[in-house]
Amino acid sequence: MAEYEACIMGICATIERKIKMLEVYGDSALVIYQLKGEWETRDPKLIDYRKLVLELVKEFEDITFHYLPRDENQMTDALATLASMIKVNKQEDVKPIRMSIYETPAHCYNIGEGKEKEDHPWYHDILQYVKNRKYSDQASKNDKRTLRRLAIDYILDGEILYKRRKDQVLLRCVDAVEAKKILKEVHEDVCGTHANGFTIAK
Repeated sequence: MAEYEACIMGICATIERKIKMLEVYGDSALVIYQLKGEWETRDPKLIDYRKLVLELVKEFEDITFHYLPRDENQMTDALATLASMIKVNKQEDVKPIRMSIYETPAHCYNIGEGKEKEDHPWYHDILQYVKNRKYSDQASKNDKRTLRRLAIDYILDGEILYKRRKDQVLLRCVDAVEAKKILKEVHEDVCGTHANGFTIAK
């Protein structure tokens, strides 16, 4: 029940922030597979919890549930470590932990041309893993776990790396130089049209 309660609290917090697209990662196979409809919910205590979650799901335009084993969940490990470091007296007020939310995924901040190291594109480590199952020499145990999880969504066609979206559309990975060239062609030359932002993005 605790796993369902945590899931409900997280989804409610997301609804309050008016977020409409959500990916839920949980380390309870029971909860995740029941919510995905792959496992039956037989325990009478859990049926009401599942119904409540399915009602909350209607608030989203798109929501998906993913099972993530506990040993691969870095965020949970980090929060558990942080919690173990804090000593709280019952008489004291517990101050909330402040978290920053970025509009763009963190790895996108590393795509700048000046930040690409040694002529390697931002996706170099993913490419090497998908191609040869190799890690960089500096990769820690956590880095290797993260890389394995990221690589699931990437496929290699010859020498070209693609990221597979949820709708199975393949997105070609490009480095900073290629990205600039593509943007230039979109705004000039063949595609030189005054289209709206949404059309250009597509």
